[in-house]
Amino acid sequence: MRTPDQPVLRDIVLIGGGHSHVGVLKRFAMNPVPGVRLTLICRDTHTPYSGMLPGYVAGHYSYDDVHIDLSRLAEYAGARFYRAEAMGIDCDRKRVICRGRPDVPYDILSINIGSSPRVNEVEGASDHAVPVKPITGFNNRWLALLSRIENHDGPLTVAVVGAGAGGVELTLAMQFRLKNELKQRGKDPGQLHFHLFDAADEILPTHNPKVREVFRRTLSQRGVKVHLGSPVSKVQEGLLLTESGETLQTDEVLWVTRAGGPEWLQDTGLALDDGLFLRVRDTLQVENDDSIFAAGDIANVVNHPREKAGVFAVRQGPPLADNLKRLATGKDPRDFYPQKKWLALISTGDKYAVASRGDVQFDGAWVWRWKDWIDRRFMKKFNDLPPMEEESKLPDTAAAQNAEEASQAISAVAMRCGGCGAKVGSTVLSRALGELKPIERDDILIGLHAPDDAAVLTVPPGKAVVHTVDFFRAFIDDPYIFGKVAANHSLGDVFAMGAEAQSATAVATVPYGIESKVEDVVYQMMSGAVEVLNEAGCALVGGHTGEGKELALGFAVNGLIDPEEVMSKGGLKAGDALILTKPIGTGTLFAAHAKLAAKGRWIDSALASMIQSNKAAADCLRKFGSKACTDVTGFGLLGHLVEMAKPSGVDAELDLSAIPILPGAEETAAAGILSSLQPANIRLRRGIRDQEKWVNHARYPLIFDPQTAGGLLASVAADKAEECVRELKSLGYPHTAIIGRITAQDESGPIEPISLRD
Repeated sequence: MRTPDQPVLRDIVLIGGGHSHVGVLKRFAMNPVPGVRLTLICRDTHTPYSGMLPGYVAGHYSYDDVHIDLSRLAEYAGARFYRAEAMGIDCDRKRVICRGRPDVPYDILSINIGSSPRVNEVEGASDHAVPVKPITGFNNRWLALLSRIENHDGPLTVAVVGAGAGGVELTLAMQFRLKNELKQRGKDPGQLHFHLFDAADEILPTHNPKVREVFRRTLSQRGVKVHLGSPVSKVQEGLLLTESGETLQTDEVLWVTRAGGPEWLQDTGLALDDGLFLRVRDTLQVENDDSIFAAGDIANVVNHPREKAGVFAVRQGPPLADNLKRLATGKDPRDFYPQKKWLALISTGDKYAVASRGDVQFDGAWVWRWKDWIDRRFMKKFNDLPPMEEESKLPDTAAAQNAEEASQAISAVAMRCGGCGAKVGSTVLSRALGELKPIERDDILIGLHAPDDAAVLTVPPGKAVVHTVDFFRAFIDDPYIFGKVAANHSLGDVFAMGAEAQSATAVATVPYGIESKVEDVVYQMMSGAVEVLNEAGCALVGGHTGEGKELALGFAVNGLIDPEEVMSKGGLKAGDALILTKPIGTGTLFAAHAKLAAKGRWIDSALASMIQSNKAAADCLRKFGSKACTDVTGFGLLGHLVEMAKPSGVDAELDLSAIPILPGAEETAAAGILSSLQPANIRLRRGIRDQEKWVNHARYPLIFDPQTAGGLLASVAADKAEECVRELKSLGYPHTAIIGRITAQDESGPIEPISLRD
């Protein structure tokens, strides 16, 4: 993550990763505005480029060919990426309401979320039809249909509702791909039947007659049966009915009809048209709110109505970025005038395409090659990211809106006080923490519910205290997720010993800045942390927050345990099986993320693993009699195994092929992208028997990879190990595996305790 030298003065929040917003991110990356911070809120990490989706469906492109990696692009732009779903806007308080996380405050907001077919307007369609948008849902269903082809025998009927450009293009692409799939499996492609429905009397109504004629002819030649002038009235399981009385038995129904905006926009008070699209002025600002912009399909530019097409969203990107910058720095936005004529390129699925602009039309295989060149050139802008200029290190208060903000900004980049002068102000802290609801426990006599100089706890009779501390700087730009990971990581040692978490004291560092921005960072971060602590039954009882250049968080955690039931590192026994509950690879993945070399979905998988608690896993391991356990963290898998083997007086065999690995970790490690802690961990290679035999193994670097919030490494009696693994998987640890075994120490042989096998 990039740490700006300038204090944050203005927050621009982008909802959605559409074509306009990827342009905004790229433009800000190449020319950032000091003091202005971007935050992207998007449900999906990879956003599709609509122009290439038919080619993807037809099999001409891979998934990565047609998707822009928002996580990587946001990192490049220095923007915070919040993988979340926006579900409301509080315009009065200037906050975006998100599902499953705290509200996100904004100074300026931009919305580019596309649209979705109105499946709820036809009975049964929302239950039995697949809307083409959002693309993620359609893609999952499309992949399932491709998989079904492998085992399908007999006729297969697909109905597509909507004969505009999107519906026609999708129909031909699907038909081309599915016929090829059937041919490759030695099945009869003649068993495949496509039907295209529309209430209109003509296909492609927004295109010129020459284009329509080409597609009428193509659909006829390809055997697609077209049903026009008869709206679909009802969809049932395996059945489609029209108002004219037609009935069609179907295996799949795709919905590509007239789209609309999400229903939650109705509750915002923003100006909407009948289709729930935002009414915007020529500046792309919403009619009744100067601080909110909209672009792409979701926007209805009232003075310049245009059809819903990706070409307009792409063209709106640069003027939208410029107007966001202008408003953030106190300047008036400028009007944007869309083109009156535009190039439309529609493919027929078989590497043939039709082009039109106004009344001009031409088609051919060469048009598809031209379209392919245009599309790949567009994607290259977001995949081949050029080096960025260094940010200015001088204070810049252009984005300050008043003298008080400018004063705070100058103070934020000036020489800071040390000692207690570096603490975050009590007013900021009290506001940020005031909405948090840490749990209360009977054994906490004095905590946050009655703040004092220190917390006071009681220890129940027969219990011992487990005490541990962890602290590290942020490795992602989302403070809420970082808070969850930091709390989970800090609880790991307590759970690994079989203890119950009792209390936690936080220590945080937050970047210098004006009060409102510092307050939000603290609130977002501690909201995530408190969620994790509360779920673990651990009370947050106090803490300390100071200023620094980078965001960082840690916890001192107290736990309670029966002294007779401690799981320690020294409890390994010869003959035991070695179990790992989570995959490894976080070190190399986040090193790659910082270098823009990791795919967003790899980071998603890593974060999902890191925010998963080890509590249920520890309870399960105790149930199966484990006496030796540790959480895999900074020393890496090998380092922690050596830590366990030596005090236990045993050796261990590690099966490299059985170790669960996070998606992408082998690729990034193979590329030589490793954590900065890796060299220190590699010194432990002296603990490996015949280690020179393994240095070229693809997984060798990963056993040294430092983990954040890693899983539990434990031993269980060999005869109970398989059953233990099954139960751990049922508890939500799907990657749990037996990764080796414990052997008796070889007194006469090599002194290295660890042997590897493939």
